[in-house]
Amino acid sequence: MKPLDFSDNHFKIFIEVVPPAGPDAGPLMGRLKSIAALPFHAFSVATNPVAKPRMSAMATCARTQQETNKPAILHCTTRDHNRISLQGLLWGAQALGIKTVLVATGDMVALQDRHITTRVRDMDVFGLVGMARQSGLQTGVVIDPHPEANGFETAIRRLAQKIDAGAQFAVTQPIYNAETADAMAQATHAMDIPVIMGILPLRTARHADFLHQKVAGIAVPEQLREHMHQADNTIKAGNQNAREMLATARERFAGACIMPPFDHYEVLEEILNFDFDTAGCMN
Repeated sequence: MKPLDFSDNHFKIFIEVVPPAGPDAGPLMGRLKSIAALPFHAFSVATNPVAKPRMSAMATCARTQQETNKPAILHCTTRDHNRISLQGLLWGAQALGIKTVLVATGDMVALQDRHITTRVRDMDVFGLVGMARQSGLQTGVVIDPHPEANGFETAIRRLAQKIDAGAQFAVTQPIYNAETADAMAQATHAMDIPVIMGILPLRTARHADFLHQKVAGIAVPEQLREHMHQADNTIKAGNQNAREMLATARERFAGACIMPPFDHYEVLEEILNFDFDTAGCMN
């Protein structure tokens, strides 16, 4: 597999994948093969999201590339590895034909799990960006403005530091309205790296409320949450918002990363085919 080519200025679409909670990748591979013909460019494979154990993201990336013939981006966190393990991970990715990594600190371990699970983090995210670049990997980073803590300015400052460390592209947390997209686009415009906008389709009113109230880094606007509560078909309403956000991303960013909720990859056909028809082609 070749690294993703951002130099062509074509809008890139990634699909986020959560590895299975166990050793059997067969059902997941079946679902990913069923969507592989849709108009998107790469899979983006999470590593132990919400600090819960999942199948190795590197193994999932390798299987995904083999079975779909599409690139897979390996998420790599400082939470789970020391610097010796991280270097081995990066070299292993190269050996398996994985060309792109997305570097992040990683979700916090839940309070109730801290008596049995420790964080490692003997290398910070800036050091890991540099290590990934030195290992010959295309390297992306995450922009997390922590809206629950008014952390937008801090996130933009940290993004500048990540770019100084060698970051080549960035992916935002999910965005749900044009105003937030505008603020992010304006803040990152002068940074001269491709920015990919995160899109997480909503499923239910409860899902929208949970993301807004309980998930760090995500803010679902009040108007959208009210709309989800009033909608006769919440899945349709959530997909409609995702389509609108994909159109917004096309106007303001270099790409979009769609995060199918709870492994509901079937929503992608409606979202991406609508985008394909509207855009005219997968550019």
